[in-house]
Amino acid sequence: MKRVSAVTVKKRLMYILAGGLIIFLIISIRLGYVQFAMGDVLTDRARDSWSREIKFEPERGQIVDRNGVPIATNESAPTIYVVPRQIEDAADAAEKLAAILNTSKETLYKELTKNEVNVRLSAGRKISFEKAREVHAKKIKGVYIAEDSKRHYPFGEYLSHVLGFTGIDNQGLMGLELFYDEELKGKSGSVQFFSDAKGKRMPNMSDDYEAPIDGYELKLTIDTKIQSIIERELDNAEAQYNPDGIIAIAMNPNNGEILGMSSRPSFHPSQFRDVPQEVYNRNLPIWSTYEPGSTFKIITLAAALEEGKVNLEHDHFHDPGFVKVGGATLKCWKRGGHGSQSFLEVVENSCNPGFVELGQRLGKEKLFQYIRDFGFGQKTGIDLAGEGTGILFKMDQVGPVEQATTAFGQGVSVTPIQQVAAVAAAVNGGTLYQPYVAKELIDPITGEVVMRKTPVAKRNVISEATSKEVRYALESVVAQGTGGNAFVDSYRVGGKTGTAQKAQDGRYLENNHIVSFIGFAPADDPQIIIYVAVDNPKGTVQFGGTVAAPIVGNMIGDALRAMDVEPRADQIEKKKKWDDPVMIEVPDLQGMTKMDIMEQEIYNLRLETSGEGKVVGHQIPEAGVKVEAGSVIRIYMK
Repeated sequence: MKRVSAVTVKKRLMYILAGGLIIFLIISIRLGYVQFAMGDVLTDRARDSWSREIKFEPERGQIVDRNGVPIATNESAPTIYVVPRQIEDAADAAEKLAAILNTSKETLYKELTKNEVNVRLSAGRKISFEKAREVHAKKIKGVYIAEDSKRHYPFGEYLSHVLGFTGIDNQGLMGLELFYDEELKGKSGSVQFFSDAKGKRMPNMSDDYEAPIDGYELKLTIDTKIQSIIERELDNAEAQYNPDGIIAIAMNPNNGEILGMSSRPSFHPSQFRDVPQEVYNRNLPIWSTYEPGSTFKIITLAAALEEGKVNLEHDHFHDPGFVKVGGATLKCWKRGGHGSQSFLEVVENSCNPGFVELGQRLGKEKLFQYIRDFGFGQKTGIDLAGEGTGILFKMDQVGPVEQATTAFGQGVSVTPIQQVAAVAAAVNGGTLYQPYVAKELIDPITGEVVMRKTPVAKRNVISEATSKEVRYALESVVAQGTGGNAFVDSYRVGGKTGTAQKAQDGRYLENNHIVSFIGFAPADDPQIIIYVAVDNPKGTVQFGGTVAAPIVGNMIGDALRAMDVEPRADQIEKKKKWDDPVMIEVPDLQGMTKMDIMEQEIYNLRLETSGEGKVVGHQIPEAGVKVEAGSVIRIYMK
């Protein structure tokens, strides 16, 4: 047996000791590195593996009118979340929840046993507070009630096509809700709690909460007072005429701000699934295209005046009831024609042959140049999705007949919003503005305006002098011509009628017209322009002056009063017709007692009294306003 010397043993022990020291040093360094250098990272990883997250949705930004009146808000609506690993008896929990949420136990059981960190119950989304309280009372472990909200439209169908609507997750799907979804939706928050691998809450770990960031508030150019007037008049027209559709737009002609917009058929934004898709999917005032009819004559008139092709007072035209152009006979709406007339009377009478003459004086190049300059054949750029462009003849397709029909609004296709923007330019001094609906985005916490839209002037189309002549001519149309049914006592109103046949499969339909009227006021300083088109009104003569003009007259009169525009006495005198109602000026009754009023000779007016006081404190309508004989004057006693 070989002996090992003491020296060799010592060497081996030294090697072992050195190796042990090296290993210990390595372990110590590694432990120190893990403890100090990677401590925070590993702790965060551990917390992530233990953490469970429940999201909290932000409050979607309100939509308000120009005066801050809410027209799209939010209602609190609790949502049920579950953490499957914390559910102790899934079958029992499913049975208890099914009775409250009105759904099947089988469906709930599948959700309660999912292999996920947390589950939002499909039947527990945006439930009532009553149901949330019932769920809470069951005290089921692993079941949580989270704050949620759903969109609320306090005015119902009011402005529905403009506002649009949201989905179950409060995401914008149509209208302004979609166009400004990114700004309105905000940023989600969450609460994080900690549990072990079995899903049990870790008692010594505090929850982490990240607050949601609410969406911006969207302020519109819409005026709810004017919008309410529009909605009222469209409801009345729908009931009276049972049309295929109606369109209305109100705009400030001096900057492009949309003050009101509506159409029929309509829908409730919260119940959009209850109507056909084509109802909610088409915002007719910006989407629909059709022949404009005589409202388009305003463009021909403005172009002819700007180019010096006509003097309204001194130039005359004889209308035999038709005009022959390129082998075609184009008729006037009045059988037998209007005879000899000034060109101001041509405008008042909406005489087709007279406007054919103006189109010929301009020539096709100039006529179509002005049509394009007024914005036709292109989108206006309004901040709403789905805008149409309309259709114009290509210049190589324009012969004498096409030039003639275009001059009086036939053979071209335009959108309502194009017409409003163009006529606004014709009467506001000559500037074409881009229409817009959104005015400001506001931080709901700080009140800071984070986005503000300002008017966009695209170009000057005509001069102020020409615009003044157009305003005078169109005021004369209302006072003396075909627009008489839009006349409003004590306010200067200008406007133009339109009656256009509808085409189908290349042919015009019989007794099926889109009748329209576009009006503005005050005529010498326009503050509002309103366009109304009624598609195939039933049970009436289908003329714009008969159907659409009185609707616009009602809207303009009430809108001007809502805007606090002072009544005036310097109107062009209205041409009287046999069937015009007798108008009476409302007397000033404020400050009078009932005995004083009885001594007044107030004929053909009815008084209704509210209040128990002895002296009249307020009256509606106000003194000086002209009303039809037999109208009610309501007095409020102090």
